[in-house]
Amino acid sequence: MKILKIFEEKLRYKNYSERSIKLYVSYLSSFLSDENVKDPYQVTTQKIVNFLEKKSYSSTSQQNQYIGCLKLFAKFILNKKDIHLSKIERPKSEKKLPRVIDNNHIISQLSKIKNLKHKSILTIAYSVGLRVSEIINLKIEDIDSKRMLIHIKNAKGKKDRIVPLSDNVLKLLREYYKEFKPKEYLFNGQNSNQYSIQSCQKLYKLYIDKNSSIHTLRHSSFTNLLETGTDIRIIQKIAGHNSSETTEIYTHVSNGLLSKIKLPI
Repeated sequence: MKILKIFEEKLRYKNYSERSIKLYVSYLSSFLSDENVKDPYQVTTQKIVNFLEKKSYSSTSQQNQYIGCLKLFAKFILNKKDIHLSKIERPKSEKKLPRVIDNNHIISQLSKIKNLKHKSILTIAYSVGLRVSEIINLKIEDIDSKRMLIHIKNAKGKKDRIVPLSDNVLKLLREYYKEFKPKEYLFNGQNSNQYSIQSCQKLYKLYIDKNSSIHTLRHSSFTNLLETGTDIRIIQKIAGHNSSETTEIYTHVSNGLLSKIKLPI
């Protein structure tokens, strides 16, 4: 449908991430199909509200994404005065604590990996809590061995940040580079210049934990930093969090902090 292409181009012009664009176009397509919309420009507030109320969601996060998608559709495409989506209330976010894996277990599992590429991917992810999208987007030029820094570019929210590079990670990356000789991206795939998110997930489940995702390494990394005395404001900067409240969630899952509490009985 032509309207989907127009919506996609508008989102790209507004500098939304490719992941967000793909997601929103998919959700808009679902709305138009489920509501049997013939002329998208005749969509009313009530039709959107009806769709949102009867739609089954896998999570509150997905529900919020649908609402956000249709608000953007109304704003960017419809631009009609009778579309009043600002009054649509978003559901309260689920307050789930992140899953965390013990540091000793992760280090032990990493030490057993023989493949240097696999080991490098999971090690650098855990070292500074990288998101899986940040791992695959790393380029060789982003590793600053002189200043011992890693440049994370165009990450979540279109933000850049700098994180520390440890001696152990640098040594491992040099060994990996000598064997695999990547050209542009630090981690290349078998048939492409860039490793895939799906492949990273498979590595994590193979070597670390089959019952969680690679994002667990990020949570585990920051929890370990907190337990070993790193200031929460520094963790916030390494994580790339806008608010310290986001980082403070790790205080709720830290065994190290909980163990220091003197209970009354």
